[in-house]
Amino acid sequence: MLSSLFSAYPSFLVFLGFIVATALTMALMPAWIRLLTRTHIGQQVRADGPQSHLVKQGTPTMGGVIMLIAIVITVLLVVPPSWGFVAALLATLCTAALGLFDDAEKVIHERSLGLTPKGKLIGQFAIATLFTLYVVNWLGIAPTVQIPFLQPWNFGVLTTSIPCPICPDGSLDIPWLYLVFCYLLIIGMSNAVNLTDGLDGLAAGTVMVVMIVMAAIAYRENMLPMAVFAATMAGACVGFLWFNAYPADIFMGDTGSLALGSALACIAIITKTEVFSLIIGGLFVAEACSVILQVVHYKRTKKRLFLMAPLHHHFEKKGWSETKVVIRFWIVSGALAGFGFVLFFIQPIVMGMVA
Repeated sequence: MLSSLFSAYPSFLVFLGFIVATALTMALMPAWIRLLTRTHIGQQVRADGPQSHLVKQGTPTMGGVIMLIAIVITVLLVVPPSWGFVAALLATLCTAALGLFDDAEKVIHERSLGLTPKGKLIGQFAIATLFTLYVVNWLGIAPTVQIPFLQPWNFGVLTTSIPCPICPDGSLDIPWLYLVFCYLLIIGMSNAVNLTDGLDGLAAGTVMVVMIVMAAIAYRENMLPMAVFAATMAGACVGFLWFNAYPADIFMGDTGSLALGSALACIAIITKTEVFSLIIGGLFVAEACSVILQVVHYKRTKKRLFLMAPLHHHFEKKGWSETKVVIRFWIVSGALAGFGFVLFFIQPIVMGMVA
């Protein structure tokens, strides 16, 4: 494995993960696009979406499959062994499988909805539960949440312990408050990235920026496996952008978007940057909130708060071109990621001065 060959150069491993994932994605994607085109596996466009998107009907989808293949090959070659990394990777792959099933449903039945919301949530709840209980009980991740410039909040005050012979301490701890928090983070971020994936290059570009920052944070915290994992995600997004830039030759589908959002949340939990990740990935949060606000406001007033939700469609309706929306959202995402990055690094300094 390359991780052992270059173990004396940890920063090189991070860059290597990025480069290998980029190269693999770019090398494998053309054949995948040709296969999808021959088999007529294409995107089903929302009937109530922007009329300009109707031309996207039939564009090959499920590009996330190649992204995940490239990521798995790369991390097996580059990432140093770590149970935390294995847990994050398995959670990501399980979420990708859920997204793949959702994409397949859309293609087979030729509709844009895919799985029912209930079915998708059940799968996401199961993945989030298993991941959270594993990292708390087997990896020793504390059920606390660090709020910037405040003392960590203890979300383990309501914990139930049940006998478990296979657990390290002989019992399985279930920190209910922290489990609920992780539900919101993993499921929320996964669906938020999925909602963001509505314009050519939007999700891939913003996830790339966010994952680069998460890689830097993990590296700073001496969590090299998580740093390489995040960098690999960023590399796969760069390779995918070559084919997903406007006008897109392929879409990542739920296979990619759900998995990338889940990976972001898992990395945040293991690196204990849960709240910081909400700032770093603030664009995804804004996209998800725009949908929630639109639904709530419409139910109460029968009027739309935005011209269309998610937020990127609102700006399309205002007359912005698709390319302008994407580039400006990249800029906003970069600004939020940079702000979260700065907060993370100055927090210990400020807390030390206060103490």
